[in-house]
Amino acid sequence: MAATVKGSTVKPSTAAMEIEEGVDELDRCAVEEVELTVPKTDDPTLPVLTFRMWVLGLGACIILSFINQFFWYRRMPLSITGISAQIAVVPLGHLMARVLPNKKYLEGSRWEFNMNPAGTVYATHILSAIKLYYKRSLPFLQAFLIMITTQFLGFGWAGLFRKHLVEPGEMWWPSNLVQVSLFSALHEKEKKKKGGMTRIQFFLIVLVTSFAYYILPGYLFTMITSISWVCWLSPNSVLVNQLGSGEQGLGIGAVGIDWATISSYLGSPLASPIFATINVTVGFVVVVYVVTPICYWLNLYNAKTYPIFSSGLFMGNGSSYDVLSIIDNKFHLDRDIYAKTGPIHMSTFFAVTYGLGFATLSATMVHVLVFHGSDLWKQTRGAFKTNKKMDIHTRIMKKNYKEVPMWWFLVILVINIALIVFISVYYNATVQLPWWGVLLACAIAVVFTPLIGVIVATTNQAPGLNVITEYVIGYIYPERPVANMCFKVYGYISMTQALTFIQDFKLGLYMKIPPRSMYMAQVLGTLVAVIVYTGTAWWLMAEIPHLCDKSLLPPDSEWTCPMDRVFFDASVIWGLVGPSRMFGDLGEYSNINWFFLLGAIAPFLVWLASKAFPAQKWISNIHFPVILGATAMMPPAIRAGSGGGTIGATAPGPNPWCIVAFIFGHFVFKYKREWWKKYNYVLSGGLDAGTAFMTILIFLALGRKGIGLVWWGNADDSTNCSLASCATAKGVIMHGCPVY
Repeated sequence: MAATVKGSTVKPSTAAMEIEEGVDELDRCAVEEVELTVPKTDDPTLPVLTFRMWVLGLGACIILSFINQFFWYRRMPLSITGISAQIAVVPLGHLMARVLPNKKYLEGSRWEFNMNPAGTVYATHILSAIKLYYKRSLPFLQAFLIMITTQFLGFGWAGLFRKHLVEPGEMWWPSNLVQVSLFSALHEKEKKKKGGMTRIQFFLIVLVTSFAYYILPGYLFTMITSISWVCWLSPNSVLVNQLGSGEQGLGIGAVGIDWATISSYLGSPLASPIFATINVTVGFVVVVYVVTPICYWLNLYNAKTYPIFSSGLFMGNGSSYDVLSIIDNKFHLDRDIYAKTGPIHMSTFFAVTYGLGFATLSATMVHVLVFHGSDLWKQTRGAFKTNKKMDIHTRIMKKNYKEVPMWWFLVILVINIALIVFISVYYNATVQLPWWGVLLACAIAVVFTPLIGVIVATTNQAPGLNVITEYVIGYIYPERPVANMCFKVYGYISMTQALTFIQDFKLGLYMKIPPRSMYMAQVLGTLVAVIVYTGTAWWLMAEIPHLCDKSLLPPDSEWTCPMDRVFFDASVIWGLVGPSRMFGDLGEYSNINWFFLLGAIAPFLVWLASKAFPAQKWISNIHFPVILGATAMMPPAIRAGSGGGTIGATAPGPNPWCIVAFIFGHFVFKYKREWWKKYNYVLSGGLDAGTAFMTILIFLALGRKGIGLVWWGNADDSTNCSLASCATAKGVIMHGCPVY
């Protein structure tokens, strides 16, 4: 993730004070959270591209890129964000200012540094799938080219849509406020009120407390991440295990107290707007506690033949599917062997999540068109006007700094597309994707980047629309798994990278970082990060025996790669076998396509209701892309050991993410507004940083040497609720499960 650090001065410059004094009601931010959090001051005289910035920034980039890729393959993937680096950079920056010569130039300067634009380079999924799951060779040069083109393709898309997703005040990117608050706490001098504490004092208390506490769920007492006490009532009952397991079942009555798992997939609940929290909660409850049990116990799609929650691929008798057996020597589907082996089956829950992906796709398109279509059109037209109305922060930036010319982004975009086309032609035996597939993937990214960007910028939730790329290329160019993965990487994942870059542009706008300095730091930081990510992944694949292979790894191994496994399974479903054999006329799951229609109708009905009852403002807050996408991260979360009791984390239900988000987003925000304004995002940053530091310490001091504690408090959910993953259909044989 990119981070930008700016040191504030106690006395702003004359330009800064003039801006602040000119603020009136017309200059209030469109979003109250932004109004309460982001300062409206700037000092354009402070230098940015200093020696300190490059040393600290590139150092942080290298270290965090290595750590994030290292933890990516673990059962609970941990992403160390820029917040942790910021804490380390502040004292180092002050130390360098005192030690280095030319102190007058360095004092009062801003520091800016760019980590990788995301927790990891998602194109590493392709490396894992080809080398670890399909057991095929992949030269390092080809792997590196795929990695770097994915990142910089996203950078090009980000440049195209800056005007729409960065400059408007309504596009506020909620998670950025966590970093803005932390910057203020670390750099601004604040007077302590009697009986209270400053933000930096509060942050340090939270940091130390979070750091000390995480030794319990992280090492000494890991059970508290998911205490599934309902399973204890009847440990030999499959039904009770399915109901009570917080990792493999519905999680009814389960309890979890662990910040790392609460925030691991959906991000910090403290950064979620209340309307988004309610939509996520509604979607989660309906899917997990209503739709999934009904489908399972009605045996829809032979649901009882498979575990109630699973993202695995199965034979018709409930045994795991041997994917490698149906691949020929050209890396295509062997139709004869596939016909003998039989079709691939999946759990009903997994099928429903794909249906929800279909619905989220159509819901996103319709929602953005009916609720934001006119605004997007006005912004497109207004981008060419000189007298357009701008947000206060945008006006400050326009007044004080030169913009990044569009051609800077276009040059990167054109060169990148040309390089990808070259890869598709010259290395076609490896990537399988033809040149026209590259152009089609780019067209999809252009269409969906602004649509999804509006959703993320206003709700802090990203609908998972990878299904559109998988579906399209799967129908057009089936039986080629690597082609499907590459198409998804260039069509969908480049779009997610673009949104992360755009979010960073917005952070730079909030912190008044010169756009051209931001551009330089991001380009160089991205290049360095890709090199480190690719090298780290390559090293781990050679260093760790049986990486990602649960059948050969020890039972308690952390190297299970939940994210990569789901990526691999998707390549089998959409690329190797193809959607026509899964969701078309030849497949068992053709009725899932009706979800497309459901997703298209739902937001349109909400829009009609909002027009029919304009006084009922709550109607327009019904957000079907968020409701339908609430469980988008559950397949990888299941691979991580999470079930219905979670939303993307091994934390049981009723989901703690929803509870924490509701408490702080509603009660604290409404009744303790001043406390929320001062401490809410600082609290989130402290929890993130303390947990991250202890996680690293535990691994370096204990995990790397294999030192663990074996006692009942460290028994995982698969031990306490061992029957939760059992099938309940007659005659199905699974290891450790009763046969009905």
